[in-house]
Amino acid sequence: MNNFPDFFAQVAGITTFDPLALTLGVVSDGIIKFKYTQIVKSAGHSCPTVAGAYLMTLKALDALYPLKPAVRGEIKVEFKEDLEDGVAGVIANVISNITGATEKSGFKGLNGRFARHSLMNFNSDINSSARFTRTDTGKSVDVYYNPSVVPIKPKMQELMRPVMSQNATNEQIKEFGELWQERVKRILIDNFDNQAMIKVL
Repeated sequence: MNNFPDFFAQVAGITTFDPLALTLGVVSDGIIKFKYTQIVKSAGHSCPTVAGAYLMTLKALDALYPLKPAVRGEIKVEFKEDLEDGVAGVIANVISNITGATEKSGFKGLNGRFARHSLMNFNSDINSSARFTRTDTGKSVDVYYNPSVVPIKPKMQELMRPVMSQNATNEQIKEFGELWQERVKRILIDNFDNQAMIKVL
């Protein structure tokens, strides 16, 4: 039974090729496909940050691999923030789930191959939200994400106080959640191609 908002199923998926998964017999063709619903399950919630991290990854990988699936384990990711700053950790976790890239905690490899650690860096000298680089070709793209382009509706702001102070009724909590996910839908679906919100250079 699907208990997620209906629009989750409309979000574009991300197709990757994972040579490690192929070698270890996880998938016969090495193809691993990600859906937004899977990322939400891993993150434990759906919000503009999780949605933005998913969208940034999708857009960056499409730009880096226009003719074939992105190769997991061959993508380096950089952030200008420190890991502990703001929502950097949340964004990093989403991107790590999809690309396989980690800072130090990732897989160390098999006989010098398939290593996933040391592919994610923080405090980098960049101006974008994140930089994605193919380790095989060195090609990079910078992704800029600005969720403020999709504003919070006044009614949601009005409900924020009782919900956050745990004084809201069940009806208010339900309405707040619906408005919250409606904003996520506007980010992932309605503004998918809005370069004022997200762009890749």
